[in-house]
Amino acid sequence: MFSKNNNKALANSKPVEPSAPPSIISLDLKIVGDLLSEGEIQIDGRVNGDIRTKVLIVGETAHVKGEIVAETIHVLGHVEGQIKAKVVKLADTAHVVGDILHEDLSIEPGAFLEGHCKRMAIPEEVFKSDKNKGQSSVNAPSSQQKPEVHGKPASIAAK
Repeated sequence: MFSKNNNKALANSKPVEPSAPPSIISLDLKIVGDLLSEGEIQIDGRVNGDIRTKVLIVGETAHVKGEIVAETIHVLGHVEGQIKAKVVKLADTAHVVGDILHEDLSIEPGAFLEGHCKRMAIPEEVFKSDKNKGQSSVNAPSSQQKPEVHGKPASIAAK
């Protein structure tokens, strides 16, 4: 019960990393630029740009224009662009214009979808964040460089 072998197993185990709270884009916020997260993002405002994250919730008041790559996405608002995810859920309030590449897709009655749906096995490396993605403007001439926030090009403006 309290043998020395159990202590060795505990010493070799990895420490548990605390999960971060979701990043929230509120109703009065508009973002022009790409979003990259290794956690969860909830969007209630507007995003014009591509999104790569583990879990994405597009709220009823949200408007997203760009490509979305996530492990799981739950759409309640408006999306214009391609969605690539393992699990895609479209709520009855969803309005999607674009193709959906998925492993698991559920669409509630009342959801609007204009585009093609294709079931496919999506490789794991697609969902791993590329920390250098979106950094291409760093080597551009200074007249072409975009503003940077924490090393990533983005423009953020309140409504």
